[in-house]
Amino acid sequence: MELKIRHAEPGDFAAIQEIFVQPKATSGTLQTPYPSIDIWRERLSKMSPEFHLLVALVDGKLVGNAGLDLSTRRRRIHAAHIGMAVHDQYHNLGVGTALMAALIDQADNWLNLLRLELTVFTDNKSARRLYEKFGFVIEGTHVAYALRNGVYADVYAMARLHPKQPRIEAKP
Repeated sequence: MELKIRHAEPGDFAAIQEIFVQPKATSGTLQTPYPSIDIWRERLSKMSPEFHLLVALVDGKLVGNAGLDLSTRRRRIHAAHIGMAVHDQYHNLGVGTALMAALIDQADNWLNLLRLELTVFTDNKSARRLYEKFGFVIEGTHVAYALRNGVYADVYAMARLHPKQPRIEAKP
């Protein structure tokens, strides 16, 4: 199995839409079922410079994506939010680990980020284990955070601080 990570390109829209058609991706993220291919075409063609989207390819097939959404608020420029999804057929093959490692490399070594944040449904034990492996800790619980399959579900707010605390330059 050959696993590669690269930055997303506008032409990836159909493969990313295919990920979010999967039941686990729908239930584990804030996406709604039956995503339109046109929505993903538009999202990728109009990506903000503050959003860094990476994709994972296994043997040339796009099977996962993960993004860093950098804060644009002046007092939060040191932080970014993470979102991730892996195609249901490619769970437990190291795709999430590779995506998270690449995101953290970008955050720590290229984007001067101090704080990475994410939310994860409290019943998603495999995702929590992945995040904890990379130093994320639970900071709290958001009760009834999102409607999922007709039921309001809780999420944990998790975060990771850069282990070497980079110096953040204040802008005038």
